[in-house]
Amino acid sequence: MSYGYTGSILHLDLSSKKYWIEHPEENFYRTYWGGRAIGLYYMLKEMKPKTSPLAPDNLLIFAPSVLTGAPAPAMPRYTVCAKSPLTGTEGEAEAGGWWGPELKKAGFDALIIKGASTTPVYLWIKDGKVEIKAATHLWGKDTGITQKIIRKELADDKIRIAQIGPAGENLVRFANIVNELKHFNGRNGLGAVMGSKKLKAIAVRGTKSLKIYNQEKVKEIAKQISQRIMDNPLSRDLRELGTPAVVRPFYEAGCLPSYNWTTGYFKEGENLTAETYNKTILKKTVGCYACPIRCKRVVEINESGLQVDPSYGGPEYETITSLGSSCGISDLKYIAKANELCNKYTMDTISTGMTIAFAMQCYEEGLLTNYLNITT
Repeated sequence: MSYGYTGSILHLDLSSKKYWIEHPEENFYRTYWGGRAIGLYYMLKEMKPKTSPLAPDNLLIFAPSVLTGAPAPAMPRYTVCAKSPLTGTEGEAEAGGWWGPELKKAGFDALIIKGASTTPVYLWIKDGKVEIKAATHLWGKDTGITQKIIRKELADDKIRIAQIGPAGENLVRFANIVNELKHFNGRNGLGAVMGSKKLKAIAVRGTKSLKIYNQEKVKEIAKQISQRIMDNPLSRDLRELGTPAVVRPFYEAGCLPSYNWTTGYFKEGENLTAETYNKTILKKTVGCYACPIRCKRVVEINESGLQVDPSYGGPEYETITSLGSSCGISDLKYIAKANELCNKYTMDTISTGMTIAFAMQCYEEGLLTNYLNITT
């Protein structure tokens, strides 16, 4: 078997509750490598044309790359593929964090899921062993609560969990999949596919090391690359300011997405800049597996009537514009709260914000009225 792979692909049929492990030939890995290449291979090979995105026959595929799990910076990402309920075509989304490397360490290069359970379940994978566990008690719960319960049940705080919240359970067509409460496979509604299969979460724990041809050389190169990354001004800015760094140049250039993209001018743009972010709501920065940049923002707010839990990270640039300037909101505290709620429910922040912004403009132009009978 080639280095960088485990040589095992896990197949799971949720309808029959059966699983099996495939051991592809070396030529397969040399041809498809990993990630979206493996995902598309199985979608084209095993899924019938015109399969409904929310039907049991839709495949849900989790696939790290050949480099995922290597002790090197900026290589933790994994891909999720399925037919998208949002577009009706192939949907693919990547996420960082820690789940992808953990799947490799647990012994698998990919996870291919088909069928649908009749009752909620979650998957427990540890060092090559697989168990399908009941999740009825988790259905309806948000991501933070679910993560705590699973780690307590399995008695291991180091378990990495990819999961859906109530948005995925209720088949919201822009529901995401999240790991570590803040790293998302987003935009395509892949969380709804997971919900249609009654699969609440995939808990993974691996203690095996990834087989690398020349471990010492990789460590040497990784050390050099890490130093070069940290010496690069762009990397230093990314660590200090994160993706919100682009708010200022966009705002000052008059091209910050505002009021449902009807204008690029946002008068209160200074309130949304990374500098304001750092002074007001930022608690700390964190990073993905083996990455020295640590660009992920973590916010915390403890005010009377407004609390934001730092477990859910903090808003990125796209969230600041979609739930902020696009909706005419200039207070980062409320954008951070909206981000937290989306992360709890696994709703895509971009789609959520732009849907709200669109509805606001429709109301302002008389296309939507206030005659809706809404009860709480």
